This record gives sequence, C-alpha cells and structure tokens, in this order.
Amino acid sequence: MCNEALRLQIPCESYALVREVHLLCNDIPWVYARTVIPHSSLTGRERRLAHLHNRSLGAVLFSDSSMRRDELEVSKICHNDRLFGSIIMDFDFPDEEVWGRRSVFYLSNKPLLVSEIFLPDIVDR
Repeated sequence: MCNEALRLQIPCESYALVREVHLLCNDIPWVYARTVIPHSSLTGRERRLAHLHNRSLGAVLFSDSSMRRDELEVSKICHNDRLFGSIIMDFDFPDEEVWGRRSVFYLSNKPLLVSEIFLPDIVDR
C-alpha cells in the first residue's frame, strides 16, 4: 500500500515482502499483524527475515542489538478502509472500527514496517 511505502520512505512501486499473521490466544484471534520489508532490506543478516515461517518476528527484532524503533503511530481503522478487508477476511467480525499501531523498525539501519491491529475480541477481554 502506498501509505506504507511513504512511511518506509521508498517508492510506491517498490518490491517488498509482506507478512500477515493473526496472533491467537486460546485459538481466538486477538491481533492482526502486517509486516512490510522492502526488498532492499533483505540483504546480509536480514535475509533471515524472509524465512521466519512460524517464528516470532518480535523475538528476532528484540534480540538484535542493532535494532532501533522509530516513533509509534496509532490509528483507527474503519470498515471502509482498504486494510479492514484484509483484517477480517477469515473471521466473522461485525463491521466496526478497530484500533492499530505501527512503527518502523531498523535492523542494521534497514527498515521494516510493523503494523498491529487489535481485533474486537481483545477489547472484550
């Protein structure tokens, strides 16, 4: 998405690896996480980011001494936002708003954008 490219300070038509996961608690989705890693960031040690499979991205990020995090953005995502469809496609959520946050992380000065959307069930807990 173009707003992600802008946040990463790369051209909108740039290639990137996109990783989308749902984080579950007791088999209930609580968080939709979307990571955008520019192709240019997948070099050197950071190539490992393309092969995480079921491993936690957070564990990789927070164990890397070169990691730094840019400022956090918070946003409300409404049912008419493009991202909302990706969030709910596999689940039966009512058409409502959800809240999320995102920030750019840097590993060895290479950016990746991490967005986390908090799903309705997490709010109900």
